[in-house]
Amino acid sequence: MTLRAAVQMDPMDNINIGGDSSFALILKALERGYELYHYDVRGLTWEAGRLTTKAHRILEAQREAGAHYKFGDDVLIDLGRDVDVVLMRQDPPFDLGYLTGTWLLERIANETLVVNDPVSVRNAPEKVFVLDFPEFMPPTMVTRSLDAVKDFQARHGAVVIKPLHGNGGKAVFRIDADGANLGALVELFGQVWPEPFMVQQFLPSVSKGDKRIVLVDGEVAGAINRKPGEGEFRSNLAVGGFAEATELTPREQEICDVLGPALRTRGLVFVGIDVIGGEWLTEINVTSPTGIVAIDRFNNSDTAGMIWDAINRRIG
Repeated sequence: MTLRAAVQMDPMDNINIGGDSSFALILKALERGYELYHYDVRGLTWEAGRLTTKAHRILEAQREAGAHYKFGDDVLIDLGRDVDVVLMRQDPPFDLGYLTGTWLLERIANETLVVNDPVSVRNAPEKVFVLDFPEFMPPTMVTRSLDAVKDFQARHGAVVIKPLHGNGGKAVFRIDADGANLGALVELFGQVWPEPFMVQQFLPSVSKGDKRIVLVDGEVAGAINRKPGEGEFRSNLAVGGFAEATELTPREQEICDVLGPALRTRGLVFVGIDVIGGEWLTEINVTSPTGIVAIDRFNNSDTAGMIWDAINRRIG
């Protein structure tokens, strides 16, 4: 039987066809002959126990700029009855709109597999889930208190401050050991975001790279080492970092061995973790992980195929 899949993601027009992980998953699905639909989370409708959405059948996809996809006419699909799996792949922000999507998708759990599991995604946002593994983390604080941040910075020197639910390296700031601009930055964060923010000791070893390790159903699929671009301390590819081939250190393998069973149990099939300097776990990305295209380019691997294989095994 042909697998039927619906991909909940952002509009296809402006995606990076050369590096987008969702697009790589779409290409692999079509290559395998799967029946594939695209829809926007804002189109979800629940009524009388049924969850439906307007969607487009994805007829074609290719890495050709300006002609990278072809849709069929829009159709109304029942996500509990008409597909075998839903891929929840829209980008954050992890806000009430995102949360509402997980609440709605949770209601089809007994009919359709959702990847990643919406309950676990909701309960394990990137910079909160990682707090479950303090033995692998650098000194970290989650707060809105300026006094608490000043005390933390006095004890740990240079620090990094970042929004708790940000993504792609956006709004990540380094404060040097002298604490210059610390008060102004904390004030700004307090005005822009209602939730606490994260403060971590700055790790000079970030100059050696910030490794993205992808785990598929708890098993290591591959990794890339991301290094900061000119004049940057952030290694995210979205802000000018560059990738290079890499292998796991013993410490990184230990981290993956501990995380793997927890990810499988939670239904987190496609996860990307970030490790700085070969030893410090900083994030566990579960909402819309990226990196598989670069990993496959360096390793000649097929991570998208591994993800679909894991999905098929879970469907049974």
